[in-house]
Amino acid sequence: MAKSRATSPTTVATVAGGETHQTADASTGVLTTNFGHPVSDNQNSLRAGGRGPTLLEDFVLREKIHHFDHERIPERIVHARGSGAHGVFELTKSLKKYTRAKILTEVGVKTETFVRFSTVAGGAGSIDTPRDVRGFAVKFYTKDGNWDLVGNNIPVFFIQDAIKFPDLVHAVKMEADRGYPQAASAHDTFWDFVSLMPESMHMIMWAMSDRAIPRALRFMEGFGVHAFRLLDENDTATFVKFHWRPRLGLQSTLWDEAVKIAGADPDFHRRDLFEAIAGGNFPEWDFGVQLVSDEDAAKLPFDILDPTKLIPEELVPVEIVGKLTLNRNPDNFFAETEQVAFLPSNLPPGIDVSEDPLLQGRLFSYLDTQLSRLGTPNWHQIPVNTARGCPMRNFQRDGQMQHSVFQGRANYEPNSLAENGESGGPRETPDGVRSRRQALVGATQRVRSPSFADHYSQARLFFRSQSKTEQNHIAAALVFELSKVAVTHVRARVLANLQNVDPSLARRVAEGLGQALPTASRPAAKVVDLPPSPALRLIGKYPATIEGRCVGILVSDGADDKVVAKVRSAAEDAGATVKIVTETIGGVVLKSGKALASDGELRGTPSFIFDAVALVLAPDAAKAFAANPSAVEWVATAFNHLKAIGIVEAAAPLLDKANVERDAWVVDIAAKPRDFVEKAASRQWSREKPPC
Repeated sequence: MAKSRATSPTTVATVAGGETHQTADASTGVLTTNFGHPVSDNQNSLRAGGRGPTLLEDFVLREKIHHFDHERIPERIVHARGSGAHGVFELTKSLKKYTRAKILTEVGVKTETFVRFSTVAGGAGSIDTPRDVRGFAVKFYTKDGNWDLVGNNIPVFFIQDAIKFPDLVHAVKMEADRGYPQAASAHDTFWDFVSLMPESMHMIMWAMSDRAIPRALRFMEGFGVHAFRLLDENDTATFVKFHWRPRLGLQSTLWDEAVKIAGADPDFHRRDLFEAIAGGNFPEWDFGVQLVSDEDAAKLPFDILDPTKLIPEELVPVEIVGKLTLNRNPDNFFAETEQVAFLPSNLPPGIDVSEDPLLQGRLFSYLDTQLSRLGTPNWHQIPVNTARGCPMRNFQRDGQMQHSVFQGRANYEPNSLAENGESGGPRETPDGVRSRRQALVGATQRVRSPSFADHYSQARLFFRSQSKTEQNHIAAALVFELSKVAVTHVRARVLANLQNVDPSLARRVAEGLGQALPTASRPAAKVVDLPPSPALRLIGKYPATIEGRCVGILVSDGADDKVVAKVRSAAEDAGATVKIVTETIGGVVLKSGKALASDGELRGTPSFIFDAVALVLAPDAAKAFAANPSAVEWVATAFNHLKAIGIVEAAAPLLDKANVERDAWVVDIAAKPRDFVEKAASRQWSREKPPC
């Protein structure tokens, strides 16, 4: 290949297949135009005299404005609000018995990844913490081509067939006539749609649960949602469901916290992920699979191809086979997080799709959308999308923004140019992508399989598997959402559907709305009481730990140095991050006379951004804080959000003013700093009164 030459501030990088792309280095060197012309003045346009008109011949101005005018691309229709990171995947247990995919058979091999988390309903500029599904998309740069596992933090979906996806998205997005609400499902059109689609009721239970308001992206589970297939060397197939389990455990906010965080820090999740990775606290997930043979799938009490259904872990355990670590933030948000493109059809040899009708539509839709977003059929040459672990060779040529310089005459196949001593180009291999062999029978028709008809049994399973606290939250979420629905018959239809999920839940929601409880709607199939699945809970699913959490310490002038040091040491030893909050950003002077820098000032650093708080105050300062509404609210909010509160006795006036009861989660940190850290690992749920 002919060598390319480039000078600072760009360098040439070789990518798969021998092509090159330029990587810009804008940190040093002479400022130039896009074509390398040195710029002498970047502050003033070329004018006819000091006060005269700007001249059209100013090519530096024209190039700069031209690029600026076109530097935005269409945002994603859904999943527009996203945050991403680079990482590495390592297989810890081989699945060679089930698949020939190297990514799932070569133990110990580390594979580069790029992961993008996202909300679904809001635009790119919306908030991080709405009640919403979260996307969890992983791109593996494998030896046999990219594998995109494009999933969510919820294992099921609203609809069974892709033909309904545009309707779902239109319903949940801003209402067509008024352009609001943004990033919210609490409005008429969404609930009108789902009330007419009983298949959505299982997903509604998840969306109204605490799963839809995660504390941080690092504390979310991920799911492939669909049933895929693994193919062995003989193309024998095994159904597989994919799972991501956060090593830090699961944690969600309270609804009141999510609302407050949205106002205080709209970028809360994005900031948390970026700062964790930048600080070396790399988020990790275990990668697990549920494996089901065709024979066992046929015995399940639901259709494995139905994306509104999950396989209870008590029925088919999740087998952990790998680990994902996110260890590098993007160098440029637009170039990587915004331009990354995921395709469910990106599958290496040994992994195949199923007949899931929602997945079948996604195989088309995701490829189709990239052209309108990225503007070229060559979007796969954007560095974040390029295959890295293997060469890219084919006869696809030309198109807008073609970066590769192909050599030779052969741009078609078959050809016989190799017999003439020329390059004949790449050829197919029997080791490539192969699909499962299956006989297709049946008349062409637009129908829904009768095996997809049970819309309520798993919704009931999910609700009845939750702890009492989580059931309370689901009921409260439904009341809040439906209270925003102005059309009375829509609310009534939702309540009628909820009767089939759980009559007590329907009754609580109706009472919360002050609305009569209608007769249950008629289900298409008999609702079955399935055994509860404790694995579906959040509370108590993972061991209590403060690792990865954040503790805020409110410190005053004259506070005891030793107590501050004790609390900080105990929290950091347990793996938490500590931030010092003071009345002003200028920090404080401690009892010893030493200055203590501040990470945030009282009014701009509210307690609801922390997982636990401590109060290290001098007696005079505590009395002054008790007369400060911001300080009183800071402490009262932490208590109302059920968090552990570490105190020194001098803080009593502030506690009294904030109406803080001295329960087991209010701990004397001067005497028991490690007891405070232990309590900080979970919430004091007994403080919470049922919201409805």
